[in-house]
Amino acid sequence: MHSVLRPVTSRTTWTRVLHLAVGLWVAAACAMVWPGLEDTSPATLAGLALAPLPLLALLAAVPVVRRSEGVQARALVLPGDDDVTVEPSRSWSDRARLLGWLVVRVELGVLAGQLAAVAVAAAWSLLGLPSARWPAASVPGWVGLPLALLLVIALVYALAALGALLAAAARHLLHPSAAERLAAQRARTERLLERTRLAAELHDSIGHALTVTLLQAGAAREVAGRDPAFVDGALRAIEDCARQAADDLERVLGLLRDTTRPPVAAPTLADLDRLVRSAEAAGAQVDLHVTGRVADLPGQLSEEGYRIVQEALTNALRHAGPVPVRLQVEVGGGGLVVDVRNPVPAALPATAGTGSGVPGLQHRVAALGGTAEAGRVDGGWRVAVRLPVPG
Repeated sequence: MHSVLRPVTSRTTWTRVLHLAVGLWVAAACAMVWPGLEDTSPATLAGLALAPLPLLALLAAVPVVRRSEGVQARALVLPGDDDVTVEPSRSWSDRARLLGWLVVRVELGVLAGQLAAVAVAAAWSLLGLPSARWPAASVPGWVGLPLALLLVIALVYALAALGALLAAAARHLLHPSAAERLAAQRARTERLLERTRLAAELHDSIGHALTVTLLQAGAAREVAGRDPAFVDGALRAIEDCARQAADDLERVLGLLRDTTRPPVAAPTLADLDRLVRSAEAAGAQVDLHVTGRVADLPGQLSEEGYRIVQEALTNALRHAGPVPVRLQVEVGGGGLVVDVRNPVPAALPATAGTGSGVPGLQHRVAALGGTAEAGRVDGGWRVAVRLPVPG
């Protein structure tokens, strides 16, 4: 029963009827200019259908009309359907489909108006009330009233059917073109990649800060009460790491929220000294060698290079502890080379390095078109990364 009454009770049915009424209004306004609406002859009715066609052709040539029609269709014909485009016309194919939609919209509106006029006039006649088009019907009142009611109900179902036909036309004629779908998919993929990159960057920053904090807190607890200077240095290192992690967190959240406030600048390879000091504060002995001008690297490549070094140092501290680390950064020959080596304690299990750090590093490097190697070499652990420099 509910499915039978749905066309009558559905809000969408009546919004579609409103959409059809707007199309009828456009046709009537054009027909009033030519050939006029003096009577209900076949010529007048044909003029009502044909008069708006030149105007529709002109409107279809205007790119922004497609956006306006898409917005109306989403609001009245297919509420909430994101497959209806709201982009302006960009090709003649878009304009041709828009013209087809405008013609269907107006002609269905004309048909709906004619059906409504006939049904209302006939119902009026069945009630024993004459009109300009229909004489009063010679039927008893107890027969005319139910027939008039049935006629009105049939009109509602007919309008609902025309609305469904209008919705089908909107799905077919107002859908995005293949080029628009491709562009939307590309933009969606770029947003997902950017979010993945930001998540990896935040993971590296927070992971590094937590590793340094754990090592510093553990070392400070061991010498608490015996070496105040060491404890003070450990607390300063924890404070610096926490501040840097907070800045990175604020920057990433600002980008994700798309706020108008400018984000905090991301660290680059020019900030290697700060990263090295952080690792040394955690107990590592970092031997840094920089060859070439890291300041000349493109901004994004330099930021990614910094994160790669940060991930390598974090892994060294997490798995090997406070050990000597040799860090070499070389810019030249059309590439950026990062080489990190550290000894591996004998007690380190053979499964060390099989977590998410190395795969994440390799994925980051692969996204930049580079190569990454990580594994045991000469009794130690080595991370070797090479990235191409654009241009």
